[in-house]
Amino acid sequence: MPPRFPESEVHLLPPEIDPCSHWRTTGELMDLKELIDQETIHAQRLADLVRQSIEEEQLLSSRLIELEQDSNDSFGQNLADKVAEFGGSWTFILFFFSTLVVWILVNVWMLKDRPFDPYPFILLNLVLSCIAAIQAPVIMMSQNRQEEKDRRRARGDYMINLKSEIEVRSLHGKLDLLISEQMKSLFKIQQAQLELLLKIEDSIAREPRT
Repeated sequence: MPPRFPESEVHLLPPEIDPCSHWRTTGELMDLKELIDQETIHAQRLADLVRQSIEEEQLLSSRLIELEQDSNDSFGQNLADKVAEFGGSWTFILFFFSTLVVWILVNVWMLKDRPFDPYPFILLNLVLSCIAAIQAPVIMMSQNRQEEKDRRRARGDYMINLKSEIEVRSLHGKLDLLISEQMKSLFKIQQAQLELLLKIEDSIAREPRT
């Protein structure tokens, strides 16, 4: 039950206004303000839910990236990656082609009297065979490591997508609940506004016209 209008402030009101009706209108305005404040709190809760969902997804992504970066690779694994990277570059092709040209020119032209690898370049064939025999398994090792990285990355993407789907479903449920509560609050606010407007119109209609 609302408190009575303070008697010490009755003289402050115009004579045509009833203190009781003025206090009822003031109390209804306070109730309306309380409903609006509750609606603001509901909207803030919606924003907090969305922000929390985004932060949790970013946190999971950061953890997966850190785990991938923190994986300790041995010296042999890093060396295999470097060799495979160098072997699949234009630098290696140009260097290899230049070495062949220099090898042939030295044995055919510069040291044609006493070449260390005369034609048909048996030593060169041996060197090339050794390089191919060593390079092939190293490249396969690097490919296996790359496949393992791809599997870990795919597993991480699956975890992120799964968590996102679960989070979206949970978020939809929470949003539906909050929206239903919000609609109830909006209906209460609308009803209070209509009642207040009707009372204001009634008060205006009852005022004596000069």
